[in-house]
Parts: sequence; structure tokens; C-alpha cells
Amino acid sequence: MTDNPLAPVLEGSAPSGVLSWPAQLPVERALEAARNAGWETAVLDLAGVSDKTGLMAACATALRLPDWFGANWDALADCLGDLGWWPTPHGRLILVQDWQEYAAASAADWRVLQEIFADSAAHWRGTDTPLAVVMALAEPR
Repeated sequence: MTDNPLAPVLEGSAPSGVLSWPAQLPVERALEAARNAGWETAVLDLAGVSDKTGLMAACATALRLPDWFGANWDALADCLGDLGWWPTPHGRLILVQDWQEYAAASAADWRVLQEIFADSAAHWRGTDTPLAVVMALAEPR
């Protein structure tokens, strides 16, 4: 296994999208690689998040969403579809960690969030400023 599985995405030889980060590698390595490639980064930590209200608050804080963010699905999709509030010359990476408990507890909301991430990444794919959402996998307990 390479110690930088994101390298093809960060250098533009593979498409961005919703990607997995191996549990065996520290997540800081993904963030460091993105920053070294000139990408902006954000960490969405869902530890302790148990409902949609908590999820929206975590997104607002971690992603530094604009004041007009309405804390609902449409507003999140709008923010990620128009990233003028998050300028960058290269790309953006959102690293999502500790998401497994939320996904299990709120399966329907988790599916909506995954769809928003996938649609947003697809929207920015092929541009000079792609969006990658990286799902940090957890070591089995």
C-alpha cells in the first residue's frame, strides 16, 4: 500500500470524489498531502454527533460555512455547490472522521449526506478547484 493513496487525485491524474482513507494510515497524512499540493482542507469530526441538528452544527463549524447557511439539507447542498466562500487556487478536501456511529444511528440522514457529498464532488470534478471528500475508515475494535 502506498503511503499517499490520494496522490493521483491531488496531482489530477485521477478524478476527485468521495474516497476512502485506509484505517492503517494516520489521517494527518491525508491532510498534509493535500496541503502540500496547495489544497484547502477541513476536518468534519462526527464523534458524538447523534442527530441531524448536531450534524448541521458540526458541518457549519468544521467547514466554516458562511453565515447564510440555513442548517438544512438544501442549504448544505447549496454551500457545497457554490464554494465561492471557500476560495482556493487548487482544490478542497473534506476529511470526515468518526462517522461510523452516526451512520449506523441515523442511516437515512447518512444516506442524504453521502448523496450531497457525491453530488458536490461530481459538480467540481474536472475543474481547476476540485472537491474531494475523504472518509476515514476506522480500525476494527
